[in-house]
Amino acid sequence: MGYVAFTKRFISGLFLVFIALALHQCARRGSPSGGPKDTEPPVLIKAEPENLSTNFKTTKIRLFFDEYIKLQDVQNQLIVSPPFQYPPDISPQGGASKYVEVVIKDTLKENTTYTLNFGQSIVDNNENNPNSYLTYVFSTGDYIDSLALLGVVKDAFNKETDEFISVMLYEIDTSYTDTVISKRPPNYITNTQDSTTIFRLLNLKAGKYRLLAIKDEGKNNLYDAVTDKIGFVEDTISLPTDSIYLLNLFREVPKYSPSLPKFTAANKIIFGYNGSNESLQITPLSKIPDSITTYIAKEPGKDTLNYWFNPFEVDSLLFEVLNERLQKRDTFTIKTRQLPPDSLVLNPSYRSSIGFLDTMAISANIPIRQIDTSKVSMMNKDSLILSLKIQLDTLANRVKLNFNKEPDDSYSITMLPGAITDLFGATNDTLSYRIRTGSYADYGNLRIRLQGAVMYPVILQLTEPKGEVVRSIISEKDTLYEFKLLEPKKYLLRAIFDANANQRWDTGNFMEKVQPEKIVYFPREIEVRANWELEQIFPIEE
Repeated sequence: MGYVAFTKRFISGLFLVFIALALHQCARRGSPSGGPKDTEPPVLIKAEPENLSTNFKTTKIRLFFDEYIKLQDVQNQLIVSPPFQYPPDISPQGGASKYVEVVIKDTLKENTTYTLNFGQSIVDNNENNPNSYLTYVFSTGDYIDSLALLGVVKDAFNKETDEFISVMLYEIDTSYTDTVISKRPPNYITNTQDSTTIFRLLNLKAGKYRLLAIKDEGKNNLYDAVTDKIGFVEDTISLPTDSIYLLNLFREVPKYSPSLPKFTAANKIIFGYNGSNESLQITPLSKIPDSITTYIAKEPGKDTLNYWFNPFEVDSLLFEVLNERLQKRDTFTIKTRQLPPDSLVLNPSYRSSIGFLDTMAISANIPIRQIDTSKVSMMNKDSLILSLKIQLDTLANRVKLNFNKEPDDSYSITMLPGAITDLFGATNDTLSYRIRTGSYADYGNLRIRLQGAVMYPVILQLTEPKGEVVRSIISEKDTLYEFKLLEPKKYLLRAIFDANANQRWDTGNFMEKVQPEKIVYFPREIEVRANWELEQIFPIEE
């Protein structure tokens, strides 16, 4: 009997140990450090009302999932087509739930199919796995519209295209005009969903439409020509269609508008403006003493005019700005500010090494009035005085120094006091610059031959990966393009088809139905190596 009792007690104790171990293992499975990482997105298991409902009359939608979820950036990720006038209330906000609730504040249109695309905003609570581009569709009429439109968006100028481009359809009816794109949201809208910039507009009804794409910086489903890029199809889109459309995204030259002038120094007022190649006249309406020197100069590379003058005592100044092309006049009153005057600062274009085809230049922040060439000299490493061609570039406000460069040489440039005199009579102190050249073997040469659907004239440009132009060649006929003595590194190559032969790329205009000039990029980066010759075929497709 004692043995039997002991055995029962032993078995009972062992059973309790097994239970404890099992519970311990279960607890460990739930710990953050145990088990495989969850990579599965939350799954939609039910919708109220059901997805693809017709005769939709409620204002509340609930989407139920198989696990706890949360919302990330849903205000920007959610795309409603056609857009609601008022943003819906969406929950949960700042917490976790097993369902998403959408409360509609709009009065819904009759006989209309609505699509709610949640983008990447619905993620699971633990690992942030998204239920990508979950779509909920309903109709206020008897049926769901089922037509579709497919296409691609690409940047007309840059090699890479922005992400999250809004693609819009406006129905062309008796009330449609092209100005509507800046006044009300479209009838249908979607977003490019990834770096391939492919778009799909779904659940559309038959009809005639205007198709366009916008980089919607204001996130208001409206086109703002000042901030947004736009792409469009000139022809009317008729649905249904099997065509696949390409939209070239570009930034328009904004309409002329002057900015409020302002003092940036005691001797300088800047007059900014929107527009391109505008010819502006700036006339002071206030009394300017005869002893005061004034000068107007364009800021290099900016849509800005600088009004320079000797400071004098005055509370405010009144100016008229005349756009000669448009014959548009604006007047501005500018109150003076307690600011120090700008003083002359000179900057060299090269501080150490210089390429054989580069030009040494000294730029100034104040307009240069004159150069005394007798006070500028150059010597090589053997202390031989070299011939130096000195030129004043008034447009860029710089002094260009041209000289013959030899391999493996160094050059000392000296500018004695008074070599450069600015608008107000200030001159430079003694300045010394030392630059050197390398060997021809330090550089590479690149030759390009265009093949295919080439249209002349063409501008062939070699650029940095970020787009800064390194070299440019313009040609009106088939030729071998040679880029000599290039710094060894990777480059982008593009061909600009200069349709109007003005030797630059021209953007488009939506209202005038003008597309930007065509640019084709070489499909990959080109690596130039030192002491290397490379010839490359650049295929141009239709």
